[in-house]
Formats: sequence, C-alpha cells, structure tokens
Amino acid sequence: MELNNIKPAEGSTKNRRRVGRGIGSGLGKTAGRGHKGQKSRSGGFHKVGFEGGQMPLQRRLPKRGFISLTRNDIVQVRLSEVAAMPVDTIDLAALQQAGVVSHKALGAKVFLSGSINKKVKLVGLGVTKGARAAIEAAGGSVEAAAAA
Repeated sequence: MELNNIKPAEGSTKNRRRVGRGIGSGLGKTAGRGHKGQKSRSGGFHKVGFEGGQMPLQRRLPKRGFISLTRNDIVQVRLSEVAAMPVDTIDLAALQQAGVVSHKALGAKVFLSGSINKKVKLVGLGVTKGARAAIEAAGGSVEAAAAA
C-alpha cells in the first residue's frame, strides 16, 4: 500500500450538490431556496437568536446564572463542633450565638465528623444517621423542631 493508492471506503463519500446549474439538475432556477423572502436573498440570514424584532428569548429571561438562591440556607455542622460547645441543649440559635453558623442560616444539619463523648440534646436540627448514632451512644438525644 502506498499513500497515492489510498481511497475512502466505497459509498462513504458523496459528490457535492451543484446548485443553480439548470433545470435538469433538480436544483436550477431558485437553486433550492424557494421563492422570495429573506432566506432566498444573498446575505439574507440573520444572527442566531434573532426573532424578527421581537425581544429574543435570551434577553427575556432573568440573568442569575446557575447559582442557587437557597444554597446557604441549610448549613452543615461537624459533630466535633457540636462537642466543643459549652452548652448541653443545642439549637440553631445556640449555634449562631457560638459563631458556628452564620446568622443568615435558616437551618443546620449535623454530620458525623469527629467524635463526641458528652451528653447533648439537639433541638430542631437535622442530623445524619451516623451523627445520630454517635450522639445517642454518648447518652444524648435528638428532638425534631417543635410545631408552631
């Protein structure tokens, strides 16, 4: 095999479409562009997203990107941070008071990271399975938020 003998596989290439070469070609006269209108003219294409003067979709939609508006509402708290707190009853206000979570936080969830060896009572906070097991093993308890 030499480089000058290499050819594409049979049927893998087609001849290009020669438009505007007479009626016998099937693409004569208007050359497949139809009759009249913007798309039949030379240079008659508009930019992507153009809607004929109507406000385009990309300008009608609000621009806030892919940033979640609620991403900081529920804060994650390590079990070791809970163990380091001086109080025995821990709720969202106590976490905010101690500076563990932001004052903007609307909730918190405790996850298993570190260890705990003192008895604490968690009120109104989310808790993972592992963290719940560790807290209860240390003699503590977890309560759901009181219904208002």
